[in-house]
Amino acid sequence: MGIGGCIIIFAFGAILTFGVDWHLHGVNVDAVGIILMAAGLLGLVTYASVLRRRRILGRTGADEVVKERRYYEGD
Repeated sequence: MGIGGCIIIFAFGAILTFGVDWHLHGVNVDAVGIILMAAGLLGLVTYASVLRRRRILGRTGADEVVKERRYYEGD
């Protein structure tokens, strides 16, 4: 799930929590919306953390590209 998916989940949860006046028997729509907003926010924070680590690791290496070729003898 990327940034777009996390934002969509968060927005759908916000719509359920703040913009809908439904009353379903056995389902608390507000609680479902809050859970979706928390899941979207958690996914966004996790994705941003992973993306930041990738950028940091990409900068620490040398600027040159090393190519490695391996040749294996076939049967």
